[in-house]
Amino acid sequence: MINMKKISVFALFTIMTTGAYATQWWNQPTICKMNPSRCYVQMGVGYETEMWDASAGCWGVKLICPDALKNTNSRVPVAMGKSDIATRVNADYDVDALNGDCFGVRRVQTGNATATVNGTNVNIWCAGILPSPDEEIPGYGEITYGTQPTCATLAHDGYAAIMNGKCHGKYYDPSDYYIECGAATTPNRIIILNGAEYDANARDASMTRTDANRIFDSMYSVSHTQHEKYFNVE
Repeated sequence: MINMKKISVFALFTIMTTGAYATQWWNQPTICKMNPSRCYVQMGVGYETEMWDASAGCWGVKLICPDALKNTNSRVPVAMGKSDIATRVNADYDVDALNGDCFGVRRVQTGNATATVNGTNVNIWCAGILPSPDEEIPGYGEITYGTQPTCATLAHDGYAAIMNGKCHGKYYDPSDYYIECGAATTPNRIIILNGAEYDANARDASMTRTDANRIFDSMYSVSHTQHEKYFNVE
């Protein structure tokens, strides 16, 4: 009596082994495979290319800088998938910008030299103005997280909250200028104590000695008046 079960198993084995020469078993269409697609088009520094992002169903996760994360004690970059990035990143940071070997750079508004701290824009001050800066913004200057400088505190050291390149804070020698403050951080005006005018160099260069003496006397008078008004001369 012919054992049909043995013949069926033998036939199935023959079919499988014969087909294996053409296609290996792990490449058979009935075998489940991980999606080979990449999460990001180009992945280099700042990525873990061999990590699977289960939330996005693709390969590759970003390394997020510890300062850019909310509620973390990590001192090293953290590998994160797209869904975690959407919920765990501090909104003050741009995680599309590479910061060394990880992603996360504090947001900066270059047009007015401000940086985002706790959702609010604060001035970026030129180096040396803040007595105890909390953070340095590379290529720009320094910021403080707490109370911001006032016009009066800046003027005390001869500084005014005026744009100076990519940062705020321009120095005016107190012996030559008086910084007049109001309610705002920016001064109301800056007074030249020697009585000179900003457009003095635009005057006609062919003036006579009498004209020169008259202008000098006027400048001396203004300077004397300004010193008496804004300085206690004993």
